[in-house]
Amino acid sequence: MAYATALAGNPYATYRQIDVVGRTAEAQGPGLVQLLYEELVAALRAAAWAVENGRLTVKSERVTRATAILFALEAGLDFEKGGDVSITLSRFYGGIRKAIVDASIGTDPAPFRVAAESLSEIAEAWRIARAA
Repeated sequence: MAYATALAGNPYATYRQIDVVGRTAEAQGPGLVQLLYEELVAALRAAAWAVENGRLTVKSERVTRATAILFALEAGLDFEKGGDVSITLSRFYGGIRKAIVDASIGTDPAPFRVAAESLSEIAEAWRIARAA
């Protein structure tokens, strides 16, 4: 009940949460990975916007969300089946996570945008692969 009460104060947050929960519940395998990438890119772009507009609370929330998504993506790696690809992705996620945490201390939106661009390329590859 406390969760719903907290969201009630922000209709946009309520809608986003319902939307994400609904899409996550329906997604499986590659669809879930694609959704996580999309949410990750959106969180990073929102963090960059928040820095530019002095919205420190929003920046903190978006950095926390991006970091959590990166941990989720890394936790989903199958190192036995994925081999070198899983190892490379794990290192990539760790590097992006470090860049995000380092950027969260400063006031430069560029690191968030650079991370979002790098990840959006992978998100697009997932989208194309699912469409094929």
